[in-house]
Amino acid sequence: MSDAALPRPALNVGQLAPLYSAQALATGATTVSTVLASLIMSGLHFETLVGLPSTLISTSAALSAGAFGALMLRRGRRTGLSAAFTLGALGAGVGFVGARFALLPVFLLGACLMGAAQGGYQQARYAAAESVPDDRRGTALGALMLMSVLGSFLITGASRPIETLGAALGSTPEVAGWLVGGVLLGAAALLIRLWRPATAPTPAPAARPAQTAAPAKLTVRAAFAIPGVRSTALALATAQGLMVTLMSLTPLRAHHMGMDHGAVAALISGHILGMFGFGWLTGPLIDRLGLRFGYVSGALLLAAAALSAPLSGAAWLAVSMFLLGLGWNLAFVAGSKSLTRFPAAQGVTDGLGYVAAGVGTALGGVIIARAGFPVLAGACAVLALLPLISAWRVRAA
Repeated sequence: MSDAALPRPALNVGQLAPLYSAQALATGATTVSTVLASLIMSGLHFETLVGLPSTLISTSAALSAGAFGALMLRRGRRTGLSAAFTLGALGAGVGFVGARFALLPVFLLGACLMGAAQGGYQQARYAAAESVPDDRRGTALGALMLMSVLGSFLITGASRPIETLGAALGSTPEVAGWLVGGVLLGAAALLIRLWRPATAPTPAPAARPAQTAAPAKLTVRAAFAIPGVRSTALALATAQGLMVTLMSLTPLRAHHMGMDHGAVAALISGHILGMFGFGWLTGPLIDRLGLRFGYVSGALLLAAAALSAPLSGAAWLAVSMFLLGLGWNLAFVAGSKSLTRFPAAQGVTDGLGYVAAGVGTALGGVIIARAGFPVLAGACAVLALLPLISAWRVRAA
């Protein structure tokens, strides 16, 4: 019987449930840390530094991603993820104390710890993909993203209880949100201890390409020397950098257009839906149609998102944010699936994505101030085509 005639194995939902649930909780906590940090800074009367926590989060994640990747190679995924979730819970708690008692250095320390934790627990996607055969890894990644959108909606749907908690603590909902984020990450750390990693079946030695033998034992330098790895890193870093840049700066454009906070929240919800809500579809499509489909469609959607963002009208802004999320999803799932074969390159590649995001948001603000939002959007549209290089570099299976 040929490989094509073999039945496609089903995902072991029970075995992956603790990992997926932990990632959903972590996504909710991440939403709290990134969305509420600027509001907390404003409440502490540091208006000129409202973007500082987000910058510290991205920088810390960039610095920690490689270290967590190395830890997971040495000690296993569960140990590395457990450490990351625990560090995140600690960071959220420290940030809450700093915000509650108006201690700016303490709050910024909490932001740094939260960012460092993200550099680790965002690598849960590789753990999910490694638990299934290669032809199901896109599906596993897509399912993980679907759980992520549930985590985001969990925290946004709990706004009323968080307001009540803030009042009970004699503080604001934004400050209470960081405490809730710490609880979510603590629960994720406990859940990950229930997860039992499983290694997907590997092909017979005769069917395995020589250059990918024993990939887990490769050094970072050796992994990046393999054809296709650097172009995969290019696609992932580009998608992450453009997504974070436009996601972070589009609300400013919405504010200039006269949109209120509720309308901006709706834009972000549409963006999150595009990022995570269609994982059930994009993952299986990439499994069936290949990595090139993910890179090409992702690049085109990212470019379309950038080009539609400067158009007049709130509807175009909503379309842009949704396409931005969906384009990121396609490029990110394709690149992540490709990198599951090369664990040594995963942490460094994630770090490059965080660097791209930090540089993009920093330069983007300057570009908007000096040349306007349309110039930034045009530059992003051009950069969005970089994953086409990755598509060209994909080797035939």
